[in-house]
Amino acid sequence: MMRAVWNGTVLAEAERTVVVEGNHYFPPESLHREHFIESRTRSLCFWKGLARYYTVTVAERTNPDAAWCYPHPSPLARKIKNHVAFWNGVVIEEVTPQVNR
Repeated sequence: MMRAVWNGTVLAEAERTVVVEGNHYFPPESLHREHFIESRTRSLCFWKGLARYYTVTVAERTNPDAAWCYPHPSPLARKIKNHVAFWNGVVIEEVTPQVNR
């Protein structure tokens, strides 16, 4: 299980992520949407396409443009369509499920 955590709060959690260029892209259904506000920021990757950003808010703290996604990626990056990646202090961690005995 992969988790994205910032300010002590889980922002996203998924059994699987898509790793591209060292970034874990979380599926859209894995996000805790109450922490995301779409930003006006955009960036262009020559092979992935146009990225849109999100500002993350947790406990009245904001992390501007801490997450991004590609709503309409190029054909080469189609596996990450609408998936969200993180940076700027958001920690990606692998969590091993606990086995009860």
